[in-house]
Amino acid sequence: MKKIKLATICVVTALMTSTSFASSYQKLQHNKEVVTAFYEAAINNKDFSAAEKYMGSYYKQHNPMAEDGKEGFKKFIDYLRNTYPNSHSEIKRIMAEGDYVILHVHSIKVPDARGQAIVDIFRLENEKIVEHWDVIQDVPEKSANENGMF
Repeated sequence: MKKIKLATICVVTALMTSTSFASSYQKLQHNKEVVTAFYEAAINNKDFSAAEKYMGSYYKQHNPMAEDGKEGFKKFIDYLRNTYPNSHSEIKRIMAEGDYVILHVHSIKVPDARGQAIVDIFRLENEKIVEHWDVIQDVPEKSANENGMF
């Protein structure tokens, strides 16, 4: 009888663990999909209305050149659309952990430019983007190594 109880406990524990792992994996995948769709709508299509549905009720910005809030982000999109209408950003890598999604991006503001390497970090709450950090570095003409930035 003890063996049956122990076996039952082991099976139930294994099922709960695998279900929890699958649920966690699905959340990470979903968060990556939310951020990717947001990035495409906002940065590449320069469409605030399409991007806004991925944003939470508040939006905290850590880039010192951008304002907090949805209105601040809308101003950034308007600036991008008016100043760099042909800009395009390609997501090279995407990683997620917990409520954070990190993008490694090659951004080109004008055709034929080397562009910039960007790392964007987003924090989500309830499947919505509520916070953003970024680090931006110009792609140099020459490199001390042959590894490339992407």
